[in-house]
Amino acid sequence: MAQIHPTAIVDQSAQLGAGVTVGPFSLIQGRVVIGPDTHIGSHVVIKEFTTIGARCRIFQFAVLGEIPQDLKFKGEESQLLIGDDNTIREFATMHRGTAGGGGITRIGRGNLFMAYTHVAHDCQVGNGVIMSNAATLGGHITVEDHAILGGLSAVHQFCRIGRHAFIGGCSAVHRDVPPYAMAVGNRAKLVGLNLVGLKRAGFSDTSVQKLKRAYELLFLSELNLKEAMDKVRQEYSQIPEIQHLLQFLMTSERGLLPADVRENRLNRG
Repeated sequence: MAQIHPTAIVDQSAQLGAGVTVGPFSLIQGRVVIGPDTHIGSHVVIKEFTTIGARCRIFQFAVLGEIPQDLKFKGEESQLLIGDDNTIREFATMHRGTAGGGGITRIGRGNLFMAYTHVAHDCQVGNGVIMSNAATLGGHITVEDHAILGGLSAVHQFCRIGRHAFIGGCSAVHRDVPPYAMAVGNRAKLVGLNLVGLKRAGFSDTSVQKLKRAYELLFLSELNLKEAMDKVRQEYSQIPEIQHLLQFLMTSERGLLPADVRENRLNRG
């Protein structure tokens, strides 16, 4: 049975799973579903059309499921779907989708959204993602699994962040960030592989070396991107991580961040 503080306001139509706790002065509207053992802190606002999974921790003053900051939004029904085991810290905000973006803002499982982070309408966030304090996603962004966004970083709408990518603090990302790469700066540029992140994630030395070779061919050689991709495909076509990297590059619509050649040379060893 859910435990609701007497000062909280919870609509009778909201569905709260077993073991849910709702702190003082929080507001939960109707057409909200919250999975078992999720903890809602004080002064949290959860708007209609929001679904939250099991075992999430939502801290004070977070606002989930508010309407999009999009002038094209006309009040249509849309959703915010949040998976299991997410931690959402103070003052974080996540908005519903829009009809033009598929109608769903989707958050995977096991993510950490630190204080003041923002996930805008129609974003698709994977699993194991970390958004540090005040990191911001514009609308229609895809963030793949295990990406990390540094504090005060901002990602332009319609960009994609590849799996195991790392965005440095205070960076402004205006194009796609390939999987396994590091991006830093305003405007952000690629500065190498996310070597520390790959090792922490359990990538073998052999896999890291092959990804490093692929990265050098794709972003630091004098080959154009098509030629570099063909060469990487010939050498490493059977490696799943590189297959994913090539597929990401092939499907980029916004374009890729440029490489900072000088910085990459300094950190290539």
